[in-house]
Amino acid sequence: MLDTTMKNQLKAYLEKLTKPVELIATLDDSAKSAEIKALLTEIAELSEKVTFREDNTLPERKPSFLITNPGNTTGPRFAGSPLGHEFTSLVLALLQTGGHPSKETQALLDQIRQLDDDLHFETYYSLSCHNCPDVVQALNLMAILNPRISHTAIDGGVFQSEIQDRNVMGVPAVFLNGKEFGQGRMSLAEIVSKVDVNADKRAAEELNKRDAYDVLIVGSGPAGAAAAIYSARKGIRTALLGERFGGQVLDTVDIENYISVPKTEGSKLAGALKAHVSEYAIDVIDSQSASKLIPASVEGGLHTIKTASGAELKSRSIIVATGARWRNMNVPGEEQYRTRGVTYCPHCDGPLYKGKRVAVIGGGNSGVEAAIDLAGIVEHVTLLEFAPAMKADAVLQEKVRSLQNVDIILNAQTLEVKGDGSKLTSLEYKNRVNDTVHQLDVAGIFVQIGLLPNTTWLDGTIERNQMGEIMIDAKCETSVKGIFAAGDCTTVPYKQIIIASGEGAKASLSAFDYLIRTQPVG
Repeated sequence: MLDTTMKNQLKAYLEKLTKPVELIATLDDSAKSAEIKALLTEIAELSEKVTFREDNTLPERKPSFLITNPGNTTGPRFAGSPLGHEFTSLVLALLQTGGHPSKETQALLDQIRQLDDDLHFETYYSLSCHNCPDVVQALNLMAILNPRISHTAIDGGVFQSEIQDRNVMGVPAVFLNGKEFGQGRMSLAEIVSKVDVNADKRAAEELNKRDAYDVLIVGSGPAGAAAAIYSARKGIRTALLGERFGGQVLDTVDIENYISVPKTEGSKLAGALKAHVSEYAIDVIDSQSASKLIPASVEGGLHTIKTASGAELKSRSIIVATGARWRNMNVPGEEQYRTRGVTYCPHCDGPLYKGKRVAVIGGGNSGVEAAIDLAGIVEHVTLLEFAPAMKADAVLQEKVRSLQNVDIILNAQTLEVKGDGSKLTSLEYKNRVNDTVHQLDVAGIFVQIGLLPNTTWLDGTIERNQMGEIMIDAKCETSVKGIFAAGDCTTVPYKQIIIASGEGAKASLSAFDYLIRTQPVG
């Protein structure tokens, strides 16, 4: 199952175990069970602290296996294959069950241990999903820390009947105690906050006690991380507020144009950004979103950021780096069938549509790349582009046109998403040349029509253009003194990770220049 290199790497990791780990498998006579048995046998042979046994009498999915300590019956469980992107989740579960400490904050770990409800989580994943491991790893850790919490990570490719029965059309899909809990990437802090009903109140109370900062960065993507590091290196009091560390980078699969890094993945780059930020005295406020900006009443005064949890944070300067989000089609049925056929990630959800007919909305690079990727998985792809011509690079257009199971429709305006009440069944579009209306029978729609800046919370404060982008000058200054902006939420051209990072550094240097030249007030 594992090649020599992977065995050597895993053996080195398993040397970090401080207490024994037991793998208990529930198997049948299927080929997948044989594969999992071989994998677990190999793992057990790599460390004296790991043992493996079968117990096929347990009322569990077959094939599946529990990761626990000898004498215990709680811990994370994998149903199906833990390979692909989930191999890292398996390794982490082994290490954490074996006593290797998590890198999460002690406060969050204590909060998990103190949860006093019986919580049974189930997560459906696909082996090609780059968003799934974060959710699987978060819930695995919760199951390791608290015996009243259980988590089963389920390979949707192995348990297709469950995918059908539960109408799972996007991964990761999380169920709690048998009911839908969430879909898509979620951080550990977000999950804990959602199950801990008093978490927001406690967070707000704690944040309200904090003294004013010299610079408060809103947004923890590449621009925000760069701004925080540059500010901290100046020795000024710095805070970084964000919903999820990494931002849109987390939704990016392969990155091959970040200079000096020939190739990496979005999740790895986000992890590297977080690790770099942790090297400095930066007050990282995770899983919190800004809801309102109140600029200082006088130059040199304190600006205020209100959070969705009800807290107020004050700072002499602000850097807004809230990035952007996927643009919606804004047609009837889109919201109703979101995660029920309408999706935004071909890499994550593509395998769920194997052998089915799908549509891709958008003829830019993202849309054409999605069509090319999906063509190797699904029965047929129809790409719809609103304009008379696609905007994708010529090499991508040449590739997609060469594929036998891809149709391209130009001048196509999507009018409505239709379904049977539980899942998507078709989309309706209009030919913009002759105004004829057509129906396209599809099981999935992959929306790839660009990004919108996350700036609606700034209404009535700083100047933005008609697209909602924050107007900035060459120094990242906004229309309000002491407030700066950087990255994809601004008017800077070319929305690229490396550009966002540079803009974040520039905004930080500009904020520092403002602070040393402005007399504090209040």
